[in-house]
Amino acid sequence: MGICNSCESTSVATAKLILQDGRLQEFSYPIKASYLLQKDPNIFICNSDEMDFGDIVSAIKSDEELQLGQLYFALPLNRLKRKLKAEEMAELAVKASSALNSICGKEKCGCRNKVVLFSGVRGGGNLGKKVAGDGGSTVPEGRRGRSSGGGRRAKFTARLSAISE
Repeated sequence: MGICNSCESTSVATAKLILQDGRLQEFSYPIKASYLLQKDPNIFICNSDEMDFGDIVSAIKSDEELQLGQLYFALPLNRLKRKLKAEEMAELAVKASSALNSICGKEKCGCRNKVVLFSGVRGGGNLGKKVAGDGGSTVPEGRRGRSSGGGRRAKFTARLSAISE
């Protein structure tokens, strides 16, 4: 509630690539994975939306273009076709959050910290819920946060939907 500036409302949609060292590369134009792989043949590129711990990490096809609005990781070849451990996913989430927050900080914008959430299951419980039909965003479930004012936020899972006429 209240007035809040947002980076995302004023910036152009970009494909974001988190490099092995944690740096962020953004592309506002179509770029094929093969171009990036030529620069560093010791990596592969994977889409963060297709990563779940316990699942095998797979690369996007070399002739595939990075999609605007998507987050990708450049990972070393030794991680290709291996199961992604929870610790590795946590490490990637921290890298991505740090990279995204550093970009936001450079622009001196007033947006809130960006949080990277992966969908996945650990111990049978959902970490996040993939919401289909609304852009595919991940909505936290069953967690309550505290604002800096000490108030409690209500649990939310409902998303806006189309009203049929």
